[in-house]
Amino acid sequence: MGRLFLITLEGNVYSCKHCKIHLALSKDIISKTFHCRHGRAYLFDNVVNVTIGEQEERMMITGLHTVVDIFCVGCGSILGWKYDFAYDKSQKYKEGKFILEMFKVLSPDGSGYIASHDLQLAGSDGDDA
Repeated sequence: MGRLFLITLEGNVYSCKHCKIHLALSKDIISKTFHCRHGRAYLFDNVVNVTIGEQEERMMITGLHTVVDIFCVGCGSILGWKYDFAYDKSQKYKEGKFILEMFKVLSPDGSGYIASHDLQLAGSDGDDA
């Protein structure tokens, strides 16, 4: 295995809950109203220190999307997904953006998200992959 080069972020950083590698800055959050199988998820404009999986089409609450799963480069944990293509015109804003599932990351204050605290919320963007 080759040498691992990581990007270190400065500011309010979201990181992998398993290995603490930096993933994204809070200023890059586009939306906090997404939901996934395990609770809350945030849509980010930019995410670092991830690798991508195989491209696949998924039917989500907001329609059909082409996505790739994203994995932490440090520990290999699945963190969420990246939108490659949205078939519905109203969902095009998601293309090239990243979803981080909050129960898989640490927030800037170092706390972890506990899914059991989340109640089912109506009216969210609600992409459940």
